[in-house]
Amino acid sequence: MAKKNGRPDWDTYWMDIVDAVSKRSTCLRHNIGAVIVNDKTIVSTGFNGAPRNLPHCSEIGCLRDEMKIPSGTRHEICRGAHAEQNAIIRGDPTRMVGGTMYINAKPCKICAKMIINAGIEEVVYVNYYPDNEGIEMIKHARIKTRSYDKK
Repeated sequence: MAKKNGRPDWDTYWMDIVDAVSKRSTCLRHNIGAVIVNDKTIVSTGFNGAPRNLPHCSEIGCLRDEMKIPSGTRHEICRGAHAEQNAIIRGDPTRMVGGTMYINAKPCKICAKMIINAGIEEVVYVNYYPDNEGIEMIKHARIKTRSYDKK
């Protein structure tokens, strides 16, 4: 939501950056981005894609598509790391504690565990992803969650 002066509010600002980060994704199914923020400063960003020095799905195809595996299931089959995982792995752990993660999808259960252990205190997500287990786990850990409605 924009303010009268045309400047976006903070959630919109961070989600616009999430959308830009997601454009680097190499996943054939979903372009997901994540941004970790603390004290109105970016701590880390991540997008979904294959680990370093491995060919991307955009280059060799998607095993999950070939096996007809539904979205939100059998995460271990995917060769890529999720955006949330990459943001946590690449960031300074001391700056993540107490921060907020913005994501353009709901986190899966695997990412939820990483978010909890990273000490992130709030997750703002777009209500997109068939798996609700991750967001429920985050709520159970008493981490604040908010669904962001992209307008």
